[in-house]
Amino acid sequence: MSCSKKAICFLETLRIPEGPKAGELLKLAPFQKQFVRGALADGINVAVLSIGRGNAKTALSAGLALGALLGKWDDQPRRDVIIAARTRDQGREAFDFAEGFARSLPEEDQARLKYRYSPRLEIEYAGEHVLRVIAADGKSALGSAPTLVLMDERGHWAKDQGDALEHALLSGLGKRAGRALIISTSAADDAHPFSVWLDEDVPGVFRQEHRPAPGLPADDLESLKIANPGAQHGIGSSLEWLQSQARRAIARGGSSLTSFRLYNRNERVSGETRDMLLTVDEWLACETDDPPPREGGVVIGIDLGGSASMTGAAFYWPETARLECLGTFPSQPALLDRGQADGVGDRYVQMHDRGELSTLGDKTVPVAAWLTKVMDHVAGEHVTGLTMDRYKQAELGEAIDRAGIQAPLVWRGQGFRDGGEDAERLRRAVFDGRVKTAPSLLLRSAFADTVCLRDPANNIKIAKARSKGRIDAASATVLAVAEGARQTARPKRKGGRIGWS
Repeated sequence: MSCSKKAICFLETLRIPEGPKAGELLKLAPFQKQFVRGALADGINVAVLSIGRGNAKTALSAGLALGALLGKWDDQPRRDVIIAARTRDQGREAFDFAEGFARSLPEEDQARLKYRYSPRLEIEYAGEHVLRVIAADGKSALGSAPTLVLMDERGHWAKDQGDALEHALLSGLGKRAGRALIISTSAADDAHPFSVWLDEDVPGVFRQEHRPAPGLPADDLESLKIANPGAQHGIGSSLEWLQSQARRAIARGGSSLTSFRLYNRNERVSGETRDMLLTVDEWLACETDDPPPREGGVVIGIDLGGSASMTGAAFYWPETARLECLGTFPSQPALLDRGQADGVGDRYVQMHDRGELSTLGDKTVPVAAWLTKVMDHVAGEHVTGLTMDRYKQAELGEAIDRAGIQAPLVWRGQGFRDGGEDAERLRRAVFDGRVKTAPSLLLRSAFADTVCLRDPANNIKIAKARSKGRIDAASATVLAVAEGARQTARPKRKGGRIGWS
């Protein structure tokens, strides 16, 4: 009998320790059996599971940890099973499930188990096999040689300590042909190590992700089923409850909606909403399949990047609220290689295929040639302002002269004074429905990486959420929309001047 069959048979002899079905025999749902089969298949040493909160991922993994401790499919001597979590209290949840499941074992097995709660949570079996809980401190795992590791809620560990613990555990697994189970709801972004585990196709790694397509309404039933497959099998929350919570989160907006998307819909959105320039739902409200026409004057926002950064241009028509945006990278390195280095996979390639991102130049983007391309995008339109960062005034001014551009120039600072005003004007325009754009992966990605820094007086300026984030398109949009709002707010002159004699 294969390891996975042994594991499934063992798990279905256990009794549920808590909840509405406490005392009933555990019955695995199809998605749970799929994970067990994949995790314990031959040649697999790391199994990764991403699923919405409340789908019994911790309970399932704790049952596997207990089976590994008892040697149900691995009879190595001195088995060492480690449950790793962000904190000891978080690891206690998986420990409690393992302890609860153990209470339903045959009496002879229970008699060979010893429980320790201080100084460390441990279950000892037959005097030589140990299951223990450790927190996210890499030094606590150095020198270990585990036969099974459970990394619980890996997508939400503190970055530095979490990475150190993961590396220490994985290096120890190789000593005894051990396996790792990495489980979590989605991390906040594609660059997180948990997201990388799911996105990269690596030999020896089994991946199972229950994540719906981005940009759907929070109460969309089919996507809720994708993120919460247990709901259709009586595991965790019901679909009716999930939909009601989604509608409540939609009504409340802000952090309530973002948290629901992150934890219950298993989407990759930042749970840190307090300092986001715009949340994912606030930005998605700007997207429309039928954007307004190009009418009236257009304001162009410019964000000039360096050799590694993206260069962005935003085009905003205040009269109709239409927004367009283009991004440009140097051609070296290639977009796919650049995306891998930035931790976003093939996202840049997708942007290029959608016509939102282009390449120009070799190692750097030639500014004058790029500005000519920008002006060609709105050829025949009346440009009412070209707004840019005054920090690069000399470089941009020279390029504007070489390109022969004739348009009103507006120079803005990126500090707390000008930057704060521009960011607030953008927010106001978004909340008032004065920003409408066709669905744009470029803009969606940029705003997902854009946060606000605050000074002691609570003034804000925008910044990157992560070092490799590309927010140039968002910066250009802030400049363009804010200048468009200022132009709209200015009173229009009526009639001629009056002369007095």
